[in-house]
Amino acid sequence: MPHPRDFDVIIIGSGAAGLSLALELAGTLRVCVLSKAGLDEGATLYAQGGVSAVMDDNDSIESHVEDTLIAGAGLCHRDVVEQIVREGRERIDWLMRQGVPFTTQPAPAGGVEFHLTREGGHSARRVVHAADATGRAIESTLAARVHEKSGLVLLENHIAIDLITLGKLGRTPDRCVGVYVLDRNAHAVRTLRAPVCVLATGGAGKVYLYTTNPDVASGDGIAMAWRAGCAIANMEFVQFHPTCLYHPKAKTFLLTEALRGEGGRLLLPNGEPFMERFDPRKELAPRDIVARAIDHEMKRLGSEHVYLDVTHKSPDFLLSHFPTVHSRCLEYGIDITKEPIPVVPAAHYFCGGVVTDVAGRTSLPGLFAIGETGCTGLHGANRMASNSLLECLVTAKSAARSILGQRSEFPTLPPVPDWDESQVTDADEEVVVSHNWDELRRFMWDYVGIVRSTKRLERARHRVQLLHSEIGEFYANFRVTSDLIELRNLVQVADLVIRSALKRKESRGLHFTLDHPEPDDKNYRRDTILRAGDFS
Repeated sequence: MPHPRDFDVIIIGSGAAGLSLALELAGTLRVCVLSKAGLDEGATLYAQGGVSAVMDDNDSIESHVEDTLIAGAGLCHRDVVEQIVREGRERIDWLMRQGVPFTTQPAPAGGVEFHLTREGGHSARRVVHAADATGRAIESTLAARVHEKSGLVLLENHIAIDLITLGKLGRTPDRCVGVYVLDRNAHAVRTLRAPVCVLATGGAGKVYLYTTNPDVASGDGIAMAWRAGCAIANMEFVQFHPTCLYHPKAKTFLLTEALRGEGGRLLLPNGEPFMERFDPRKELAPRDIVARAIDHEMKRLGSEHVYLDVTHKSPDFLLSHFPTVHSRCLEYGIDITKEPIPVVPAAHYFCGGVVTDVAGRTSLPGLFAIGETGCTGLHGANRMASNSLLECLVTAKSAARSILGQRSEFPTLPPVPDWDESQVTDADEEVVVSHNWDELRRFMWDYVGIVRSTKRLERARHRVQLLHSEIGEFYANFRVTSDLIELRNLVQVADLVIRSALKRKESRGLHFTLDHPEPDDKNYRRDTILRAGDFS
């Protein structure tokens, strides 16, 4: 009989990527899904836009590929883009079979068809959505299907601490064989073993002071993979969503790109439109251009925000297509049918991550990374809107094929020592964690944000090295807590972002530096790869 803590596959993360993979493997393999909170949290839940896929006869795979390549500013891997885009329709069909309630409209020939919207960077309407709460519709549907699967173990409120590898156990060749996990309910560390572990932990938006991401987005998978020896790519390319609700009492709330896709205009405080001065595509320019334009105007005017105006649309249209945005804004006294919405940019999405292929395979045998945690080469230097959920779904399916194809080769699991807390005590001053958390997020926002410079990055590197040392000492001497685990991961991610940004001495896509404001195709039309052996 298998050990009760042993599985065939451990999936760390419970968003669209993780749950899709779990459903593909359930019934064939013993699968465990770890969710650091409940299934009612995570970045997928907050995705308003949709899934990009070619669903209209007037659109084409070639057009979707070219739009993605253009947005990626020369760094997309064409073969990866083509493969992921080709599988879009099939993945939408799969979601429909799971029961996702996508928005439809009457078809000209009778019946119904998908209502397709258009977002920044797309040359056609190809975003399949469920009103303005697509992520919630997908996440809740997949969670319901997961709960129906017998034999699939779901551990909520369990946060991964570190991967267990043969290398760390002093054995060769290296391989991932499990993970140490903090049970947040029992305040105890569990040892879970499996021949395959999958990182599906999402991004790391909480490394910045202002972010659209939920609190769980602390870069856990990227940091754990780095500590396990995996290569990390393109961490300088952090996408800042241009339009987030600005209100003193509001936690950052993303305003879907589809608002601009339906003709929403960005305005200065005096009501003047300004995007035509920055790009001929105006509000439909890629997000990096729009975010920098807003940042430029805010700094030029000393303004705390700009405005997004959608009052040209009828109230019925706005209420039916953007009910979430409408209701949330009303909570703060803003009626989007009658007045413009105050907006600011905020950290939104990491184009970089753990280096993988389309199936999520990393350089460490037994370890996969899918969704935002991985870096397949799809996004290049800038993610095009709604390609992220598409990547989650396609990489999950591809990872499932790879894992099932190698199940006859799963190795016998070695003995693994349990977590040792014999030399640590409870923390005497938790204020150290909260203080370091605040300092990290603030200097990342100030020095490693939308617009960078070498001087700012060097300042950030100096500070992150000091924090790294302090947090490492704290981690070595005290029992782990959720906050400490996340802070340790965030400081590691911050270090990777800063190192990557310093290596790229040009401006490309989402990385803009005042010292090198133009792209340099001769020297930098390539991925920024970081490996642990490169640094002492």
